[in-house]
Formats: sequence, structure tokens, C-alpha cells
Amino acid sequence: MKPDHSVKPHPVLTDYYANEGARRARIDQLFDASARHYDRINNIMSFGSGRWYRRTALLRAGLSEGNRVLDVGAGTGVVSLLAQEIVGSTGHVVAVDPSQGMLDVARTNGVKNVRKALGEALPFPDNEFDMVTMGYALRHVSDLRVLFREYQRVLRPGGKILLLEITRPENRLGKFLLKAYMRAYVPAVTRLLAGSAEAQKLMQYYWDTIENCVPPETILDVMTDVGLVEPARHVVMKVFSEYSATKAK
Repeated sequence: MKPDHSVKPHPVLTDYYANEGARRARIDQLFDASARHYDRINNIMSFGSGRWYRRTALLRAGLSEGNRVLDVGAGTGVVSLLAQEIVGSTGHVVAVDPSQGMLDVARTNGVKNVRKALGEALPFPDNEFDMVTMGYALRHVSDLRVLFREYQRVLRPGGKILLLEITRPENRLGKFLLKAYMRAYVPAVTRLLAGSAEAQKLMQYYWDTIENCVPPETILDVMTDVGLVEPARHVVMKVFSEYSATKAK
């Protein structure tokens, strides 16, 4: 038997699926069922600041007019729409997500190009994009090593990766407060406003993936292992992580 060199973002979470083989179908089901509520839920979680923060992060990463962008795990298209605005008519943005429900909402929201696919198996040629983005979806993939190899493959030489994530605080009080907010308050409000048990379950799952996610050092190490250069992590408000790396020229 060959050794397993995969790097999973978190262990199997049996409160939601029985084993790794059942994970993808169950998570896609949760996202499909929650798609029409998702933007409102995100606005609740971020107090309406999510769009502003994402735009700032894109500009900080160097996104500019005319760039070709692949937004993986695009969901309802928040990052994709912001990227479309920044790159303008001379640029090109493609939103990719495994959830058809999410892509349908993204298209309704105004995302021009959508494609159903996994980040670990991108249906694009080599050296196609100037930037690959992923907003709060790193915890939902099956293998970080495979994912980053795919990102490296589709990037042009010198192209950049930008991954936005929520990272559990290192101190106990910070973790307690964030967990109380995201594991209890947000799911409860989601159920009240959306009336959806699946959307509530998704929000509970959201925190559990954050709490059990591999540490930032592992994410940076895997980037280095696959050959990406200048891996870095920029932290905002102690919980928002902006991971970046570049494809060698």
C-alpha cells in the first residue's frame, strides 16, 4: 500500500458525515440547501463589512485592471463580483464551486462566468490565470497538497494565490468569544431568520471546521512543499488570515 501523503484541512467530523468518503456529498447538500439564504447569513456574520474587507484584501494582494482571475469555492460570488469590478472590461473572472445551488445564486447576483468544479480538479489549461482566489473555503477541500498543486498549475509564471480564511484565536478568551458567537449565536439567528434547519447546520459546521482546522504553519508549509514561493500570512483583527504565495517565474 502506498503511503498517504494527503494533507486534509481537518479530521473527519462525524457529527455531519460518517467518513471522508461521505464528506463531499453531505457538504454539497448543505450548501445547496442554504444557497438562497447564504448572503443574508454572511451579512449577519460580518455585520455588513464582508464586502469591504474582501475588496481591500484583493487590492492589497495586487489585483488590478486587466487581470485574469479564478475564484475557487466562489459560493454566491461575493469575491468574484468584486474581482469583476477591479479587473474591468479588459479582465476576466471565472467563479468555480462544487455546489450548483451556490453557482445559481452567483449567476443571479451578476457573476458572468461560472463553472461547477472542485478546486482539486480544475478544468482549465496550464498557465491560464494571473490570480487564484479562495474566500473562506479552504476548510472544505479534501487535500491541501492536491489543491495547491492545481493552483500552481493554472497560474501563469509570477501569478499569485490569495486565500481568505478565519483562524481560531490563540488565546482562550478570544477562542471562547468567537466560538460563542459563531457556534451558538449565528446558527440560532440563521434558523430564526431563514427557517432552515440545513442552513443552521451549515453554520454549526462552519465553526467546527475552523476549530479543527490545521494550524497556519501547516498551510504555509504545504505551499512551500508544492513549489510555490514567498508563502505568507497577513492577519487582520487576529482572526482573519490572508494567505498568499506566488508561482515561480
